[in-house]
Amino acid sequence: MNYTDRIFPTNKGLTTYLEELIAKNYQIPTFQRDVVWQQENVKKLWDSIYKFYPLGSILIWKTDLKLQNHRQIGGHQITDINFTRTEYQYILDGQQRTTSLLTSLYGGTIEGRSGFDPLLYVDLTIPIDNDTDDESYRNRFLFWADIDDRNGEIRSNIGKKQRFEDGLIVKLIDIKNNFTNIQANVFNSTTVNKDFNHPILAELAKIKGVLDNYRISFIEVKGIQVSEVCQIFERINQAGKPLNIFDIVVAKTFKPATSTEKGFYLRDLINDFRDHNNSEFLKISDIDYLQILAVIINQNIPNSGVRNITDRYLNEIKTEHILAVWDEAKKAILKTFDFFENHLHIKTPYLIPFRYFYFTVSAYFYQNSSPCYELLKKYFWFNSFHSYDLLSNTTHLAQHLDFLNSKKTSYIFDRFLIDKQRLRSATYSSKGRMSRAILALYASAQPKDWEHCDRDVLVQNFFFTTDKPNLHHIFPTNSEYVLNNQHKNKITSDSLMNIAYLTQITNRYITNRNPLEYIKDYDNQEFEAILPSHLLSNDILTWARSGVLPDNAIDQFVESRVNNILNDLKIKLAHITFDEIDTMEIKETLTIEERV
Repeated sequence: MNYTDRIFPTNKGLTTYLEELIAKNYQIPTFQRDVVWQQENVKKLWDSIYKFYPLGSILIWKTDLKLQNHRQIGGHQITDINFTRTEYQYILDGQQRTTSLLTSLYGGTIEGRSGFDPLLYVDLTIPIDNDTDDESYRNRFLFWADIDDRNGEIRSNIGKKQRFEDGLIVKLIDIKNNFTNIQANVFNSTTVNKDFNHPILAELAKIKGVLDNYRISFIEVKGIQVSEVCQIFERINQAGKPLNIFDIVVAKTFKPATSTEKGFYLRDLINDFRDHNNSEFLKISDIDYLQILAVIINQNIPNSGVRNITDRYLNEIKTEHILAVWDEAKKAILKTFDFFENHLHIKTPYLIPFRYFYFTVSAYFYQNSSPCYELLKKYFWFNSFHSYDLLSNTTHLAQHLDFLNSKKTSYIFDRFLIDKQRLRSATYSSKGRMSRAILALYASAQPKDWEHCDRDVLVQNFFFTTDKPNLHHIFPTNSEYVLNNQHKNKITSDSLMNIAYLTQITNRYITNRNPLEYIKDYDNQEFEAILPSHLLSNDILTWARSGVLPDNAIDQFVESRVNNILNDLKIKLAHITFDEIDTMEIKETLTIEERV
């Protein structure tokens, strides 16, 4: 199929479309969002039809792919779960309009509106004032709640109730299905009094003409991949939540329960996994879970067709693939979370430098009865801090999976390279890979509180949380020292080298005071002993005791912190060739040479 055949504009009569919907010729996939049904919007929709204004096209995806569908729309059954077609017609855009039109004509139920009747009536006595009349629709199109006077209790409805009883307010569906009887009733009413030229009869004829002749525009797309459907859906729903491949796979792998077989619903499977376990890492995205499964399926199910974690291959995941690996995959995922939380002491997914770690480590744990945690620790820190991004694309992912699969018994890492300047320049605001790695390293050191030195600082909800994080600037950015010496230090006080994890109470107590002042409040043997848990040297304590901060104290402090981090990494990466470079020194050398 060439590109010119992929999109086909067409149109169909309004009532014909709704009849075909009831006949189950169209499906609404479950990734479509819930309808927000509002009376005013429904009336405006019919006013546009009444005036023969365009409604905008309804987007239909034609495919042989069977997806999970909404079984009902407005209370009307539109899906036969036991019916198989050679081609399905999925409504990608237009569910809101379709629901409004269907329930207006055929009645039904509106979610969250118990007892409300969505059938629409039309008051034939309401004229259009002028060509730009944009108000009369409120009185022309009515719901029963707008008509019922409750035996005179609602005075504003008394006149409308009388017109209804006189046959001048009628159901839209009756005009469609029983036009002759409606016309006769209006003709014989006391208001029209058998006047063939009466404007009410003309109005009735106009409404009948609208129902018979209004055509809805459709754009049919076919011959497109699931990944393209995601892109199309996102672009036409820019104000709403984008569709993603997880929604498609959920719909595609859905199987209803029968008398002989259990049903399958991937979303419930993952949500149940979250609900019955306890870890901050359970909050990783649905896509993360899906891609973990894709990696495990790729490595353990021959000829699955799931050759990568891109949308193109995620679309190849089948129900039987998931069921084949799920029991062992759950164990592997929980071991992965346990590794991060209790071996690396990283308590939150927001500090994981690469999300691909979920995939590689889970794949390593899958059906692995004797995992090597020393290998995994080295693997994590090696790739988190290396000067090159070593796990940022699917090519890297494949290489990492091969490495871990081949190193289950013995392992040798390549040379480790780290740039000291990348440590100095990492900031909280950058939220990049190196920033996450540094904060993860601080967390892994299991920092202690400065006031109560036997108390752990629980590093669980930092970095990307909307709450103010308990990250303390050792040289507070608005302290007197920083403001007076900001031009005497090369490194900004916003560097993560100037950050420590503290409890919220301690952080608030310190606020923006100068280090010389607040450090004295904690100067004791216990405090000095817990400084290494923050990868801190005694410099700041020595300065506080002397009562003097050097003009370039921030630079000296940062350099000491950088060296502490490097020393800690050397221990973590023992027996691996460990090389350092400093691009700041290189840059300064080049600048001097340029001046010479």
